[in-house]
Amino acid sequence: MATKLPPVDAVLIGFGWTGAMMGQELTEAGLNVLAFERGEWRDTPTDFSPAFAQDELRYYWRHELFQRLSHDTLTIRNKMSETALPMRQLGSFLLGSGVGGAGVHWNGQVWRFLPTDLKARSHNLERYGKKAVPNDMTIQDYPVSYDDLEPHYDKFEYLCGVSGKAGNLKGVIQPGGDPFEGPRQREYPNPPLDIPYAPSLFGKAAAGLGRHPFPHPAANMSRAYTNPLGVQLAPCTYCGFCEKYACGNYSKSSAQTTILPVLMRKKNFTLRTNTEVLKINLSADGKTATGVNFVDERGQEFEQPAEMVVLSAYILNNVRLLLLSGIGKPYDPATGEGVVGRNYAYQITSSVNVFFNDKILNPFVGAGSLGTIINDFNGDNFDHSGLGFIGGGYVGILQTGARPIETHPTPAGTPAWGAKWKQAIARDYLKTTTVATHGAVMSHRGNYLDLDPTYKDVLGRPLLRMTFDYTDNEHRMSDYLTDRAAEIGKAMGGREIKANYRKGSWDVVPYQTTHNTGGAIMGDDPRTSFTNRYLQSWEVPNLFVLGATAFPQNAGYNPTGTVAALLYHAADAIKARYLNATHQPLVPV
Repeated sequence: MATKLPPVDAVLIGFGWTGAMMGQELTEAGLNVLAFERGEWRDTPTDFSPAFAQDELRYYWRHELFQRLSHDTLTIRNKMSETALPMRQLGSFLLGSGVGGAGVHWNGQVWRFLPTDLKARSHNLERYGKKAVPNDMTIQDYPVSYDDLEPHYDKFEYLCGVSGKAGNLKGVIQPGGDPFEGPRQREYPNPPLDIPYAPSLFGKAAAGLGRHPFPHPAANMSRAYTNPLGVQLAPCTYCGFCEKYACGNYSKSSAQTTILPVLMRKKNFTLRTNTEVLKINLSADGKTATGVNFVDERGQEFEQPAEMVVLSAYILNNVRLLLLSGIGKPYDPATGEGVVGRNYAYQITSSVNVFFNDKILNPFVGAGSLGTIINDFNGDNFDHSGLGFIGGGYVGILQTGARPIETHPTPAGTPAWGAKWKQAIARDYLKTTTVATHGAVMSHRGNYLDLDPTYKDVLGRPLLRMTFDYTDNEHRMSDYLTDRAAEIGKAMGGREIKANYRKGSWDVVPYQTTHNTGGAIMGDDPRTSFTNRYLQSWEVPNLFVLGATAFPQNAGYNPTGTVAALLYHAADAIKARYLNATHQPLVPV
């Protein structure tokens, strides 16, 4: 029997980036907010102090900062005819755990989606015709436009102190920036990071081929910065331990370094760590969320009543909790009906290694978003006629720090082990760089999330099951991007290049990105979407679902900037209209 607790105005389920941002917004509106985090408390001076060596074994290979799969995992298969098996070791994506979530170990790559990314279905149909969007491609338009989100992108960039160079200021293209981006109203809050040798070589070669290189926008500080909440961040030291690591220097934006110093001091905010939310409770008619049930670290169960429920966990956990709570119709790939689990998508990547004889590149110097990029082949920035695919991605060199255990590219024909392998590593480590591609994934009918019929977690609940594979659209697009990367790699003048094309089915073993999206998408039609344009459930109006869970498909950019923009767009509507309208469904104004 669950012990019933006194009610609160709002509960947040999950306390990473989205939980912290929405907690700040709701407490500013005067609400009494309680956040649940199933992991432990983490803060910079206690857990990420510079006195802690950035130990590659401890933090990456032994997964110090990541989810423990022995406690909770998911099952994986490529297609419906296969039996899904539990993921026993982190690989393709690195799930966060504890306060701050995956925002603790992210790279700090902050992008705005292209205006056409938000109209993926209507734009591609209009420009390329019905053949470009086959029946099994379930892409949809976002119910919001770039203009709707622009001020909210700006708010997140200034919260994080993003370092970058504007390419489009109020419709005027700016030298040195990305000419393909949507118009922004002001410059980035900080100038770009200092660009190292290899990304500089990439920029010169790309420009020589008629491309448009620019510095990657980074939530890594190029100088000391104080954000609008009064929280101070320090300049990046280019230590090379952003990606998959926490920052002890206050140089990488995260919930810990941008929001929590303010939020945790508020009397109307409470955080409970080491608590697992079991389900979202509903009223008898199923139309109102009444709160949640959770268990604490001692295994005791409680009922927490609340006027508003905000699902702010990672996308996979968001979808699973909706399914476990019986909220929304589960997606059925056979009929195409249902909304929970629909339109799951991922990211597709490839690379080209460039080997030099006469250039010392010092690849160990790095930061999470340090590099030079081109967007000439992202989204619909180029003509797709006759190419056999839609979508695109960015190409560039991101020098995140060549950690020695993780990083050992070798030329074609090198043995995978032994003396000759060691000789190649010793010869080429300082003289090698990688041109990376980062591509979109369109949603397809057979890619989805549901509950596994066999496997359960430690609490006896079904695991989430992921059914996913790349389709011909993704493979053609990725091959095209890899060819473009190889052209630039050759133009850089190295000794040789090695193009690493994405081949075969998606494999959960090697790390790729942590950019899972979809499963409870936003839209204009309750039959094909779970939330409206304000991330508000169609069926349960006092339930809001945050994060990349809302994406109808995945663009060629990293998702965090758009996750934040959608959240702030929703928060404005909640504060201005929902809280003053007896919790009624929000409609466009």
